[in-house]
Amino acid sequence: MSTTEALLSGPGSVGGGNRLSIDDALAQHAGEFGRWQLRHFLLVIAAWTLEAMHTMVMIFADREPAMSCPAGDGRCGDRCSGASAGWEWDQGSASSTVAEWGLVCGESYKVGLVHAMYFASAMIGAGVFGHLSDSFLGRKGSLLLVCSLNAIFGLLTALSPNYWAYVALRILTGFSAGSICLCSFVLATEPVGPSYRGVVGMSTCYFFSGGIAILAGIAAMFQSSWRLLYVVTSMPSLAFMLTVMPFVSESPRWYLVRRRAEDAMRVIRDIASTNRKSIPDGITLKLDDEDDINKKTEESSSSILDVFRSRTTRGRLVLSVLISFICSVVYYGLSLNVVNLKINLYISVAVNSLAEMPAFLITTVLLQHLGRKPLAIGSMLLSGVFCTSASLITGVGVMRALRMACGVVGIFGMAATYNLLVVYTAELFPTTVRTAAMGCTLQASKMGAILAPMVVLLGERTPFAVFGMLGIIGGLLVFCLPETMHKPLYDTMFGLEKGEGEFVIKGKITRGNSEI
Repeated sequence: MSTTEALLSGPGSVGGGNRLSIDDALAQHAGEFGRWQLRHFLLVIAAWTLEAMHTMVMIFADREPAMSCPAGDGRCGDRCSGASAGWEWDQGSASSTVAEWGLVCGESYKVGLVHAMYFASAMIGAGVFGHLSDSFLGRKGSLLLVCSLNAIFGLLTALSPNYWAYVALRILTGFSAGSICLCSFVLATEPVGPSYRGVVGMSTCYFFSGGIAILAGIAAMFQSSWRLLYVVTSMPSLAFMLTVMPFVSESPRWYLVRRRAEDAMRVIRDIASTNRKSIPDGITLKLDDEDDINKKTEESSSSILDVFRSRTTRGRLVLSVLISFICSVVYYGLSLNVVNLKINLYISVAVNSLAEMPAFLITTVLLQHLGRKPLAIGSMLLSGVFCTSASLITGVGVMRALRMACGVVGIFGMAATYNLLVVYTAELFPTTVRTAAMGCTLQASKMGAILAPMVVLLGERTPFAVFGMLGIIGGLLVFCLPETMHKPLYDTMFGLEKGEGEFVIKGKITRGNSEI
């Protein structure tokens, strides 16, 4: 019998000792959230800033700058004819893709097209890298790969010779960039103990919102060149890959479900050492389905199909996908709707991103007291009510400012939900399929992001009405999900079903020893 088999075998076999799950090993010996987890979290989750830049850069690179007629009012021809009719871009033709390639009037649909294609490719990438992260590539390997691709494709985007080359490179960027948050969140939170997992998970989106605010400042400094803006926002991915990733550890949970128990134990001992604690001799790690070794071997190579085979996880996934889709439409829609507010683009983007941060703080404080489910319901309904109110406000001046204020509260509520859903979804599924399941919900969110720009085109007030309706529907759907607060982070499908007290035996559902 190999050492790995001994570590994963029953209590009476060689090397059995005192066998603990990873959650128990962290809580009892290594420390649930100490110096090791803090350093690991900060290093890994900084990647969220990178995704914010790669995604939201399109707001500035694809903007429509102001035009003027040097000859004087009324002396130039049709604005749609551009330079041939005497019109000039105030900041030069290199200031944005719209100015350089004339994406105005009849060509304006191409701006929305490149945005939609970016999110469509991100949706596909989320599924691909979600599976790779759960399988042979691992959490760290997947994150390293997507960061490398982001740096390469982002820099190449700055060299786009024409619009269609630009579209192709944005598609490639979206394929990789859309998975950064997914891979980094799972890698950052899996080594955290159950008592701190919710609070730590809720802290991740500060980095995404902070990235948007930083991007707004960078974009304000490079208004004259969209190509230079892409170079500046792509370099951090290269720096992250070269200077941060070498110091990041793989998830011990991934090691364990891949039957690499020695590596998992090595990481746990490293956590304990850095946290100034120790692991007693004789401690070994176990999966949460150790009573069925055959089942366990199956689970080490679980796929998203296993989620659909279980009634417990099937319903959770369907609901998570629907809620993520709705949340994304509203969140990205409100973010992109700044173009309809008719105020300074850079200021409005920065204000929206900063408005999200108090939402994260409040939900983090309330998370441990109210639970995931009540907070998700409340934040979605809050966003829905205020967006609906914004759709009913007419007029200009003070009324327009009031509409903007309602929109800020709307994005406040939906940002809180967006952040909370990442934690909630991770806790709904076991380690063997966690990233794959989260990849499905991320795909749904990218589908919502594809729809969001189309909703924004409906005008000044109508988008708010759509966002309000969706927010209320989303809040009602959350009622159907279970609460996950104070529940363990399961390793396998069998362990989750066993822990939830529900088994499927020969086609019959039993709860405990009673048949339903």
